[in-house]
Amino acid sequence: MLCEKILGKLEEMDVKGRRVEYVEIEWHEAFKKIHRKTSDQGTDVGIRMDDSVLSRGLFQGDVIYADEELVVAVSTPPCEVIEISLTEGHEMMAAKVCYEIGNRHAPLFWGENGTYITIYDEPMMAMVTKIHGVRAEKKLMKLDFDKRISAAIHNHHH
Repeated sequence: MLCEKILGKLEEMDVKGRRVEYVEIEWHEAFKKIHRKTSDQGTDVGIRMDDSVLSRGLFQGDVIYADEELVVAVSTPPCEVIEISLTEGHEMMAAKVCYEIGNRHAPLFWGENGTYITIYDEPMMAMVTKIHGVRAEKKLMKLDFDKRISAAIHNHHH
């Protein structure tokens, strides 16, 4: 099966009477145009998107195939992240946190209760924990791409 466009969001579609299968797209794969995946029920799925996916991405609940019997949707699995919070009286350090994460071309998301979320790696964790007034905790969670702060999310390293 070949999927070539995003047809909508799963939660907005009527899927009654149809089988729903999921393909996992990791956060770092979300902006790639071409994928070869196997659904959670064993179906071979080829994905060939147009250039719009380079800026929009493929995220949780995106429907990439639908017919009378089958719907194929994207599932973004949980990943290791750093949840960053600021201690009381150090709220101005938010600018430094955002600058340092952006300077490393890492994705940045709004978290719950005034926190920030970025992808976990050991150098990032070491850098964040050295910023005065900042707490960092490693967690496993699904990223909510509707809460991204970064204009684009790419797995880019120098």
